[in-house]
Amino acid sequence: MTKPSLRKLESDLRVNKTTLHNWKKNRPELFEFIIESYKDRELLKQNLNYMIKQKKVIEEEIIITQERVY
Repeated sequence: MTKPSLRKLESDLRVNKTTLHNWKKNRPELFEFIIESYKDRELLKQNLNYMIKQKKVIEEEIIITQERVY
């Protein structure tokens, strides 16, 4: 889990670097919450990718089983 880049934050939040630096300095809890949200988002994305792979494996097993039955 890496921190998002400032450019990524700028584009996603539609703020400039100065605003981000000000939040980091003056509102550290808000800034930390934003960073943690991105980490959670990354974990969710990884889990979703894993679930998609599992779905494909299950579908392949179903096809193999159907072929054996018929």
